Amino acid sequence: MRPSLYAMTTPELLRRLPKVQLHCHLEGTTPASTFVELARRSGVSTDYQETGFRDVAPADVYRFANMGEFLFKFAALSRSLRDTADYVRILEEYAQDAIAHNVMYAELFLSPSVWSFFHRDLDIRATIARLYDRAEAIEGHSGLRMRFICDLTRNFGSVRAMETAQLAAGLQEHGVIGIGLGGDEANFPAQLFVDAFAYARDAGLRCVAHAGEAAGAQSVRDALNHLHAERIGHGVRAIEDAQLVAELAARKVPLEVCPTSNLRTGVVARDGEQPLRKLYEAGVVVCVDSDDPAIFGTDITQEYLFAENQLGLEAALQIARSAIDASFASDGLKAGLYRRFDAACAELLAERRT
Repeated sequence: MRPSLYAMTTPELLRRLPKVQLHCHLEGTTPASTFVELARRSGVSTDYQETGFRDVAPADVYRFANMGEFLFKFAALSRSLRDTADYVRILEEYAQDAIAHNVMYAELFLSPSVWSFFHRDLDIRATIARLYDRAEAIEGHSGLRMRFICDLTRNFGSVRAMETAQLAAGLQEHGVIGIGLGGDEANFPAQLFVDAFAYARDAGLRCVAHAGEAAGAQSVRDALNHLHAERIGHGVRAIEDAQLVAELAARKVPLEVCPTSNLRTGVVARDGEQPLRKLYEAGVVVCVDSDDPAIFGTDITQEYLFAENQLGLEAALQIARSAIDASFASDGLKAGLYRRFDAACAELLAERRT
């Protein structure tokens, strides 16, 4: 006999919950031990501002104090990922973890402009094609479906962004479904990337943008008005503008909220009011996700635990269901995801009543 929900811990309940993952950077899923191993092999430091490999315990490799140090850590990690086999390895490691947390479908960010910055000889097209082949094989034996969103990365400017959009458009048969926009919001505003986003939309790609993380509410407005972003990554600083919050709720624009990430980078104060609660209670469509889970020391279940702690179990379940609707999955695939999700919820709630 299976245990009732009362005998089940909340973490276990939420781990068993079928999930859709919408805001997760593949590079940032690299386990600490893998990062150290790859850095040692390549003779590079796990700290971006150092040269040469210096041995470090995996438990210490992802230490950082603020957003700036996090970005340097992400850069150092990207520098250590040298060839196609490395990316295939971290995809496989991501998938193993995702399956353990009952992820059904994932739209993973890739950062090809970062890859080529560190490794100019890396064949980006061949690497993404190989990732897709491996993703298809993993889906065949596990049911986990993975698709890719190519991040344009603000810091490389508008010309490089257009090149990445063109690259993404040519990789749709290899699992690329959209483009995103990460990087430095303050110094590289959305207006610089209007042409790249227009090109991507015309090519049939879906469009999302990080905004309202390191920059304020205006960055969210710019992503909506200039880029016509269909989802907003993070978006938590929208709460600085009540009119914007109302607009997000009315337009049902999903926000991909990453609570642990925002706490670790200092975007949200640990002792302050949490944006997730305010946004949810204002009627904004929110999803929760893990961003760069290995770097931030979290996982998708932990993010749902945060939501449950802030809002209660019923709201956490609603947020999980909202992620299906906010995804770029086809209508047919969404129908299957809903059936699986609803059946699991019914089973869990039935156990609760026994």
